[in-house]
Amino acid sequence: MIRPAFTELLIFLIPFAVYALFLLTTRSGVTLPASWPAHVIAKLVVGSLLLVIISFVLLAHFSGASPNSTYIPAHIENGKFVPGVEK
Repeated sequence: MIRPAFTELLIFLIPFAVYALFLLTTRSGVTLPASWPAHVIAKLVVGSLLLVIISFVLLAHFSGASPNSTYIPAHIENGKFVPGVEK
């Protein structure tokens, strides 16, 4: 459960990292407060939230079992471990 949370956090931070990289390449000063005005931070937050929402939608749409399938969890059968399958 912690891995998806870290993945979404990293997806959220992508626009900020790209903007910081832009500031580094243009030598504008990443640590200067003038390089991070409120309207730029607001745009980065909106872009980050859009990326997170898109990733959630893609995760929900393209992962998981196919429709009308049944998942049989991992179990012990005749003394042997049988992994989970979708039928």
